[in-house]
Amino acid sequence: MQDYETAVADHYGDAGLLTQIFAGLQAAGANLSHLRSEELAPVDEFHLGGREATAHLLSRMSLTRSQHVLDIGCGLGGAARHMASEVGCRVTGIDLTPDYVEVSQRLTDLTGLDDRVKTEVANALAMPFENARFNAAVSFHAAMNIVDRETLYRETARVLKPGALLGIYDVMKKGAGDLDFPTPWAQSPETSHLTSPEEMAVLLGGAGFTVEEFEDRSDTVLDFFRRASAAQSDGPPPLGLHIVLGPDASKKIGNIVSALKRGVIAPVMMIARRA
Repeated sequence: MQDYETAVADHYGDAGLLTQIFAGLQAAGANLSHLRSEELAPVDEFHLGGREATAHLLSRMSLTRSQHVLDIGCGLGGAARHMASEVGCRVTGIDLTPDYVEVSQRLTDLTGLDDRVKTEVANALAMPFENARFNAAVSFHAAMNIVDRETLYRETARVLKPGALLGIYDVMKKGAGDLDFPTPWAQSPETSHLTSPEEMAVLLGGAGFTVEEFEDRSDTVLDFFRRASAAQSDGPPPLGLHIVLGPDASKKIGNIVSALKRGVIAPVMMIARRA
């Protein structure tokens, strides 16, 4: 692996993650023999706003059952399973973190979605797919670790069919000020590479995409955090993002909430179409 790949994989990796998720599921009363995709939503939707944000982005893309969708930076596979479960489409997910891919495929098997969802370890800057393979692509909070955005979006365009939609939900630069670290995606500035929406539009245009929709979801995400905080007055739930974020979860979330309130960053949705 290159240095940045190793740093990213190390940041997210956790060999005991599956055991912790199983313990959380059992404490929450889930039946592992008949696991439903929605029961995993508190832990496997690793982006600001969770399942609500996933559903919102997908509602803007009009995916269909016959399509094959690429999930770039699929993490634990929550968005991929949600797409397969709700839409019925096939989904291929890629991620740099082997631990995430291993957990993702195991959870997919347990939910009975393994005929529609496949995940694999791969680099988004050199995807192991032929040209024009996919009907659509999504990326949830994946690009914030990637400095070479030009290659990322050129590769994405390469593997998409002409006219295909790309749905992006990322944390982006918004106003003046510095981020405090750690954050959910980086322990330090060395692996945090945020762009502004304006920069994103230029990058996407250079790769052959046209941005059709843009939405700053800061208010929605701050409301999400307020509701989550109120629901956790007695401590974290059995199953939640604290399992994935690790022992400094509260600090990571606190830093993000502070940056959102200060207007330093924004969770932004973009829908772009390949030429």
